Amino acid sequence: MDFGIKKIIAFSTVVSILFLSLLNVGCSPANVLATGGSTAMVVAEGDRTFGTVVDDATIKVNIAAKFLNAGSNMFVEINTTVLEGRVLLTGLVKDQETRIEAVRLVWEINGVNEVINELEIGNRDTLKDYATDLWINTQARAVSAKIVGLRVVGYNFETINGKVYVAGITNKPEQLESLIQSLKTIKGVKEIVNYVIVKK
Repeated sequence: MDFGIKKIIAFSTVVSILFLSLLNVGCSPANVLATGGSTAMVVAEGDRTFGTVVDDATIKVNIAAKFLNAGSNMFVEINTTVLEGRVLLTGLVKDQETRIEAVRLVWEINGVNEVINELEIGNRDTLKDYATDLWINTQARAVSAKIVGLRVVGYNFETINGKVYVAGITNKPEQLESLIQSLKTIKGVKEIVNYVIVKK
């Protein structure tokens, strides 16, 4: 299949999912799905206004479009999390140039207030490494569900080579601390990187 056609299909998928998720919300900001790239993030009710959720979702779609148009594998390799205009980039890219270019492209988008670049250079050396990261991510969600219950939907987890990135918004700092400590007990976790915004 032609690369241009693949880009169009991938972008159409992103836009369709975003549109359908916003339709399902109605007038409530609860459980809005902001998706793009290979990860999805659900925002719990009360953490952000509906307008902020829509703004972040728009930024996410625009990032996806930029990455698709870049003509490389950025769309596939890079995961994005957007919270109140803060963009967290995670994933594995082939070289430093790609890492820098990704940040440059994100800064071109209106509404971006901050870019946190956690992209690593490398590749998935073995299927076992990839499977381990997937397993850790699954365990992180299970552990989180026990601690925060339904509010687990307000958190996003991404694991790269045993390093777990946690993003989200909460107004319960003690619950977040308990969550971070529990994530450290998961077998194979080497480090926890906390990008959760604590609101008062």
